[in-house]
Amino acid sequence: MGTAHAAAYAGMPDATVAGVFSRDLARARSAASICKAAPFTDATALIASADAIDVCLPSAIHHAFVVPALDAGKHVFCETPLALGLDEARQMRDAARRADRLLQVGLLMRSLGAYEHIKAVASSAEHGRLLSVATWRLGSYLHPDAPDHKAHYGDPSTELMTFDFDFIQWLMGRPTRLSASAARSPQGAAGEISALLSYPDGRHATVIASGLMPPGFPFSVGFRALFERASFDHRAVFDSNGPPKSTFTIFNDKAKGAPVPVPPSNPYQVELQRFVNCINGRADPELLDVERAIEALMLSAATQRAVED
Repeated sequence: MGTAHAAAYAGMPDATVAGVFSRDLARARSAASICKAAPFTDATALIASADAIDVCLPSAIHHAFVVPALDAGKHVFCETPLALGLDEARQMRDAARRADRLLQVGLLMRSLGAYEHIKAVASSAEHGRLLSVATWRLGSYLHPDAPDHKAHYGDPSTELMTFDFDFIQWLMGRPTRLSASAARSPQGAAGEISALLSYPDGRHATVIASGLMPPGFPFSVGFRALFERASFDHRAVFDSNGPPKSTFTIFNDKAKGAPVPVPPSNPYQVELQRFVNCINGRADPELLDVERAIEALMLSAATQRAVED
């Protein structure tokens, strides 16, 4: 993710990357070369040298870098999941409020064309009322021999579902009820989770996330959004190191679905450009504010409780 962000900043004329930190100097140099920055193995020194800090480290240690950066008076952008627990997430928010600095979070779905399109359609009601949403995020990362395995990843409720919980709350608001169940890994941990979010007016949303797909299964994400007069289907399959293979289709009163055109863009550059614009007073920070990330993380925590009940 650090290299993806470095490449995004490299294409932004109004931002200069001061440095890139890693405990591994070779990795710091590799990422820094992308955006013509200096490599650092001392995070404190990097924080002192910049106006803003972008944290792409594992979620479990976000707090250890985000809070010192805010306390030093720096604006911060932090990747999702913001934290693995609500206490640390709220401590980061409180640090930002005390310092009167921005804490923006990489709620990536809000910067992806297909997801933005559904938000616009729901707001305009051009296809009637939004009735339901189903999302999926399917990977094999919990298998030790899987190509996407990373030992520092959390369980699917935080590592995967947080993204879709944020998308659904962006579209539909906060649900009144959540129920969930899980298929377990051989070690007994929740490995594939299904969550149902219910609303008092009869709308509902389903979120499925898995880390237990066979190692040969390509990481896949998508959604179906059902409106009164149309349904949208989005699918993206990550089967190589290149961009995902995506389809985005609308089904309405026609005989078969039609592709929905979405202008191509780099969502990392979109969200990071927004961060820079917020620092410079050219954008509203509300879209990616830390409070939105905490709201999504609250649903992840509720899912964990439901699975254990």
